[in-house]
Amino acid sequence: MVFSSATFIVGFLPLVLLGFLVFAGTGQSRMAAGWLTLASLVFYGWWNPWCVPLLMASILANYLLGGYLLHRPSRTVLVLGIIGNLLPLLYYKYTTFLLTNIDTAFGLDWQIREIVLPLAISFFTFQQIAYLSDAHDGAVVEHDFLNYCLFITFFPHLIAGPITHHREMLSQFGNPENFRPRFDNISIGLTLFGLGLAKKVILADPLGALATPAFAAAAGGESLALLDAWGAALAYALQIYFDFSGYTDMAIGLGLLFGISLPPNFDSPFKARNVIEFWSRWHMTLTRFLTTYVYNPIVLRATRARTAAGKPLPRRGKMSPGTFLALVAWPTVLTMFVSGVWHGAGWQFVVFGLLHGFYLVVAHGWRAWKASRGWKLDDDRLLPHASSVLLTFLCVVVALVFFRAEGVPAALNLLAGMVGLHGTVVPASFAHLPLIADIVASHGLAVGAGRFFQIEDWARIIVLLAFVWFMPNTQQFMLQFRTALGWRGRPAWVQAILPAMTWRPAPIYGVALGVLCFFVLMQTFSSAPTEFLYFQF
Repeated sequence: MVFSSATFIVGFLPLVLLGFLVFAGTGQSRMAAGWLTLASLVFYGWWNPWCVPLLMASILANYLLGGYLLHRPSRTVLVLGIIGNLLPLLYYKYTTFLLTNIDTAFGLDWQIREIVLPLAISFFTFQQIAYLSDAHDGAVVEHDFLNYCLFITFFPHLIAGPITHHREMLSQFGNPENFRPRFDNISIGLTLFGLGLAKKVILADPLGALATPAFAAAAGGESLALLDAWGAALAYALQIYFDFSGYTDMAIGLGLLFGISLPPNFDSPFKARNVIEFWSRWHMTLTRFLTTYVYNPIVLRATRARTAAGKPLPRRGKMSPGTFLALVAWPTVLTMFVSGVWHGAGWQFVVFGLLHGFYLVVAHGWRAWKASRGWKLDDDRLLPHASSVLLTFLCVVVALVFFRAEGVPAALNLLAGMVGLHGTVVPASFAHLPLIADIVASHGLAVGAGRFFQIEDWARIIVLLAFVWFMPNTQQFMLQFRTALGWRGRPAWVQAILPAMTWRPAPIYGVALGVLCFFVLMQTFSSAPTEFLYFQF
């Protein structure tokens, strides 16, 4: 069941919300929590009911193990628990990939059957590993089975995040005040849901229709000319941007309908000035998990090893190359490798993760070098700022080619087109312009229409890039009201010039949103729903 489907919008959601309001309105917060848990299991089992027993077995095992670790902390039990969580993930997600590569390497001619990946297994596995780790460290303060079930299964975040933390969710589930129906929560939640649905249906899905044929052609070995290759890369970058942004808005909005604030997970990442900032804005809860449970333990272990060997810890801005390699470069690359393979089983995801690891090492090294000379780390002047944003964006787009491609050869084929190795076709409508005509003549460039991207497609891409870079995001648009948990965002610069870019509970905003939602719903109900891109992970 997809958030953007008619089944969800006119069937599942109204029924679940009605039941919640009945229980919550009569003060039965435990019944309301039980109702949401049951509804979430129905939501999860809608695709494939056989996945529900696996999810419930995982929940029960981790709840019992977490209770044991709370009272009898044991490093051995914690490690076994983590392994027990990772084994199903490794089996379902990576067995086919591993066996296929072994078969290819040794020519064994195995008949390998595809293993169906249970929905959300990557997400609920990470959440439960974090719970066990914190239970071992004494950081878990509540151990209630019903609240734990709802923490894992709560349908607004179950399939594609945010990856929630027990501390921020269990405290909300344990507070009866959060289950009291509130009109402001419902109005803000519906507004966020409508805006997210518009991003998905009006922006992301049509961009996917543009990008898919070009990537399929690249996977088939076809050579894409310069503009078609860049069109495919940019269209997919914008597609996943609006798809994931839309999903996040809808998830946060759905949470608010039931009085629950989900953590922020998306904060205009294409506005980032460097890749470090990008990962603090893109899939923010995944970055938080990887930093807390992968990166920090590696750095801590390396730091302890240096201390035991009698090596002093480096002062800020005074780090030798060897120290930088041990404390920054190696932990960063390993963490991003984990991020890459978490996203998917394929060599293209390995390259995606390692490429971002390289980006981050360069970014950290550059900032450390500037700090050692007393230079300002970030230059807020227009030209340096814009240049940093553009360079970061281009690096991200290159990595996303691997993220989207069917394999490494397909990605390299598309990248070859992006650097001009497959030629350039200049649109006929531009070829007669004075400067461009001279370039076409002097370089012998072909003139004609691109195979995949025409002038109107490029106009759409340029307009959407301007929208991404210059307009406030949804959280900024709703700045004056409770949206994501603990959100402390700053208003966009355009909001100081155009105060109307900030949402208020006024009739004009209600009418505008109503008209938008009407057309979005008509589009939604007239076509088959498409899954969100992060559902595959």
